[in-house]
Amino acid sequence: MLAPPRTVVRREAGLYALEQALQRRGFRHVAGADEAGRGACAGPLVAAAAILPEGKRGEIPGLADSKLLTAAARERVYEHVVERALAWSVMIIPPTEVDARGLHVCNLAAMRRALASLTIPPEYVLTDGFPVDGLGVPGLAVWKGDRVAACVAAASVLAKVTRDRLMVELDERFPAYGFAVHKGYITDEHSSALLRHGPCAEHRFSYVNVAAASGRGNRPPRARRPADPAAVVPALFDVSVTEPLLLPETAEGTVGVASGEQPQPSPSVGEDEAMEGETR
Repeated sequence: MLAPPRTVVRREAGLYALEQALQRRGFRHVAGADEAGRGACAGPLVAAAAILPEGKRGEIPGLADSKLLTAAARERVYEHVVERALAWSVMIIPPTEVDARGLHVCNLAAMRRALASLTIPPEYVLTDGFPVDGLGVPGLAVWKGDRVAACVAAASVLAKVTRDRLMVELDERFPAYGFAVHKGYITDEHSSALLRHGPCAEHRFSYVNVAAASGRGNRPPRARRPADPAAVVPALFDVSVTEPLLLPETAEGTVGVASGEQPQPSPSVGEDEAMEGETR
């Protein structure tokens, strides 16, 4: 029996080439998944998934890796994505769950949840950087996928804009840290604020710099860690309440907050990841 011919997709072929190649092979609904906030030491981890239409309808004006876009451009692209996508979803993982289960476990779980929440089941999945198992459909981990595949770039914009909006809201609750500017990443200004004020409820106590600033190792004080995820992002815990994030009420898009199921002992200090290589 002859093996099917290989499909070669060159990077210079453009952002839509990989999806188009998969669609020519019969995979009509190709989903992309990506996250935002992996390297931050405060705020939630946000994962998103998106399925774009085939052909010209799936071409999003200005679409690119979210890290290469200005904040204003990301907002414009975000609106185009939620308007044109066949299906999209966003999953928010509170810092309490990141502390309890570990960053990598939460990252994989968030992308699984985002993909499982799509109203159209994907036939093929593209993920940014590393594979996500347990999806029940074929998939491919693409190095720098948000610069190679349009659906992954769309997911990166959904995740980044959602998280940035949440961090601006958290800045109103915790104005001493400058969350609206650095979005919880480890900048000099953020580090100085941590040393002056200590961590707040939205910091990740399993991260080295937060643990050091707290003086408690990676054990957050109970009073600083809301046990109810609804207390972390109250406007988003009920997915029907979307106004604070300016998300349109469509059947195709869903937003969810992780409930922190199956908590595990806090991971050892030192899970902090490098920043995503952008100015925030």
